[in-house]
Amino acid sequence: MKKVILVLMVLMVMGSVLYAQASAETKNPVLRIITWSGYAPQELLDKFTEETGYKVEVTLSNNEEMISKLRATRGGGFDLAQPSQDRISSVVEQYAIYQPIDYARIETEQIDASLLEAVKKNTLVDGESYAVPHVYGTEGLVVNKALAPDVKDFKDLLDPKYAGRVSYRLKRPTLIGMGFSLGYDPFALYNDPEAYQDFLDEMEKVLIAGKPSVKTYWDNGDQLLQSLRSEEVWAASAWEQAGWKLHAENPNIDYIAPTSGALAWVDTFAIPAKSENLDAAYAYINFMLEPENAAFFTNRETYGTASKDAVNYLDPEIKANFTRGLPPEVLANINWYPTVPAGIEEMEGKTLDKVKAAR
Repeated sequence: MKKVILVLMVLMVMGSVLYAQASAETKNPVLRIITWSGYAPQELLDKFTEETGYKVEVTLSNNEEMISKLRATRGGGFDLAQPSQDRISSVVEQYAIYQPIDYARIETEQIDASLLEAVKKNTLVDGESYAVPHVYGTEGLVVNKALAPDVKDFKDLLDPKYAGRVSYRLKRPTLIGMGFSLGYDPFALYNDPEAYQDFLDEMEKVLIAGKPSVKTYWDNGDQLLQSLRSEEVWAASAWEQAGWKLHAENPNIDYIAPTSGALAWVDTFAIPAKSENLDAAYAYINFMLEPENAAFFTNRETYGTASKDAVNYLDPEIKANFTRGLPPEVLANINWYPTVPAGIEEMEGKTLDKVKAAR
């Protein structure tokens, strides 16, 4: 009897060992990511593989393609995706292609708190959030401080004393930014089409009345840069990269976050509904938000990162730009783009057409 028990115990131990070996052998060694160009530098992928053992397969894409590919597979085919935050909650509600984030598996202490909370709020569906912030960019003001020292907010671009010396795009960010500057909260009106149309009607009047201030409605980045270089334009609404590029050439010109808050997009990490490698997906998110790794990305691409301590590892000139233009108190005041309800962009387009046609 004792021999039988001993044999059984040996078999049980051997079975456990074989099971563990089989589990290790069948563990998926590949992480499949669908992301934007530049967001997954090969140097960081190699480092991630060295540290974790996971190989990474990258598919380059954009928001529309991410949605299309994941819809076709009902959330399969990839383990990790990087959609913009305003392209998540609506597709979760319609197509269920992403799964809720388990924030207990995210090293949230690495992430700027205000940005994390904004992304949680803007990707909330039925009490659960679906994304982790990664990369962001802003739109504010690019100002020649020697020539337009009083331009501090979007509404200042309408000041008659700068007649013929300002520039902005006839695009939806101008409507949104001008609205915040004049005391509205356009995003809070999104779900009330009638109230939003009233807001647009008011912006139409404001922008038409302000046309004498406009040198040009820019639609080309090079055109904008040249107009500021030549001092034809003294102040404009534009992205931080444009302001920082000009600041390197002329210290009088710089990017300024409007007092009512810069407008900002954020690209995220989201996990497809049928991800087959959750361990690798969460490991990769945490890896990319480690300060040194996040700084490597920002030093190369110049976009902001959600990693709050990455600034300590940035190249001096890039660090100076973020310290000067987008410090934590500015990030805490940013107006992050939420999901745009159906029909809103069409309404905005009609308003902008009227502004353009007005004389």
